[in-house]
Amino acid sequence: MARNDHNEQAGSQLRISFEFFPPKSEEMEGQLWATVDELSRWNPDFVSVTYGAGGTTRAPTLSTVRRLISETTLPTASHLTCVGATKDEVRHVVDEFRAVGVRHFVALRGDPQGGMGTAYQPHPGGFANAAELVAGLREMGDFEISVSAYPEKHPESRDDAADIDMLKRKVDAGAHRALTQFFFDNDIFERYLERVRAAGITIPIVPGIMPIQNLTQLKRFASMCGSSVPSFLDDRFSGLEDQPQARAEVAAEVAAEQIEDLVRRGIGDFHLYTMNRTPLVNATLANVGLKPSVQAVAGAAA
Repeated sequence: MARNDHNEQAGSQLRISFEFFPPKSEEMEGQLWATVDELSRWNPDFVSVTYGAGGTTRAPTLSTVRRLISETTLPTASHLTCVGATKDEVRHVVDEFRAVGVRHFVALRGDPQGGMGTAYQPHPGGFANAAELVAGLREMGDFEISVSAYPEKHPESRDDAADIDMLKRKVDAGAHRALTQFFFDNDIFERYLERVRAAGITIPIVPGIMPIQNLTQLKRFASMCGSSVPSFLDDRFSGLEDQPQARAEVAAEVAAEQIEDLVRRGIGDFHLYTMNRTPLVNATLANVGLKPSVQAVAGAAA
């Protein structure tokens, strides 16, 4: 009973947002809109839709964002990158998204065109980095702007100081909040937040939470983006390879425990990487005491 009471108290303090990615097939499109419909019941502060490097998913991102804005009441942000594009091309994309109602961008430099792990080359006529992109967005309109943050340092940053300096440049250019890369060690996040505040950065730093769909795949992805996977996760999932239901329960418990611990440390905003799937997100939020509204957003899955 005490744990349930604590969970309800923690849940009542939370502000959440969700990340989706544009579908690549008809089947994936059906899954996305079923997920949007289901997760809308949690009344997120906003949802965001990813955007491939160099605009590789511009059309499906625009289509997804347009539908979210026109058919749901969910505040919707679009990711925006500047890799492989001139400033004029980026401005054209911004105008396209503004025309369908986008007023919030998640401004990112984007992965190198050669893929993660290859050298990044700024476009000669483009924005060199995310700080320049933020400044460009501020010149283009009165947009809400979120940016990225890296508790374990961006893989391409020289060191932690350079990484935080880039975040400060993005904030000085006009960013309103930072959404972090996923992490699993809250001590790492707390130390990062201390360094960020010491640098004079005062915007919200929103932890990115990744419910673990598949631990093996997660490790591969984490190794590419510079996130560590603590050994305790191996222990928690040990022996569950052939027990999908048990794995799902453990994954929801792990994510909920991470959120609850961050709440105890004074954090109230969380950005969940949904992977366009519902069950683990639902279970995680229920575990921390959040209660969904009775109805989903009308038209979201129509």
